[in-house]
Amino acid sequence: MPEHAHTQQHDQHQQHDHGSAPTGEVGQEFWDGRYRESDRIWSGEANAALVREASDLEPGRALDLGCGEGGDSVWLARRGWRVTATDISEVALERTAEHAAGAGVGDLVECEHHDLTATFPRGEFDLVSACFLHSYGDFPRDRILRTAASAVAPGGVLLVVGHGGWAPWQEDRPQAHFPTPDEVLAQLELPEGTWEVLLAEEHERVQNMPDGTPGTRTDNALKVRRLP
Repeated sequence: MPEHAHTQQHDQHQQHDHGSAPTGEVGQEFWDGRYRESDRIWSGEANAALVREASDLEPGRALDLGCGEGGDSVWLARRGWRVTATDISEVALERTAEHAAGAGVGDLVECEHHDLTATFPRGEFDLVSACFLHSYGDFPRDRILRTAASAVAPGGVLLVVGHGGWAPWQEDRPQAHFPTPDEVLAQLELPEGTWEVLLAEEHERVQNMPDGTPGTRTDNALKVRRLP
């Protein structure tokens, strides 16, 4: 989904939202209410792009931007990462903490509440992951991603995963721009000679349609490393 039509958290094999986009300011109250509509919004599994791109990284400190119910954070913690998990929704953070505790990695996952349009976690991280960091309204995704890049430690990695377009079953959605990996790279405004691009590509993945039958959609991923 585009940066103006989703939530400040991960896709994580999402269930389908059949409602229309809200108007006006969208903040914590909206997303807390969205989470309270169901005992679980996401599958609890890690995003496939994160698994693919982070499996070969040496565990260290990780920042999960828009953690949702913690699928990515728990996967990272199980691999030995110390994770700072952040989301705009307190309900989502409660579920992340419960997921981490149930998985036996509660001591490795620290939950922080942030509206990323206003505040950002402190510190440097060996991995900053922004998977499907989209939102309704006037969401300054490019500015947030630049802040995310500044939080990457020397030798660390920034991974940005996003939708490349509407899913086939979302044809009635409004027109929107879906940044390509190259556009995201340009928006980051990385200083020349201080970063290397490890991945910048689109990929297709299977996602079930609203009727339960398998469908495909296009996402994209950008993976960059800050040089030591």
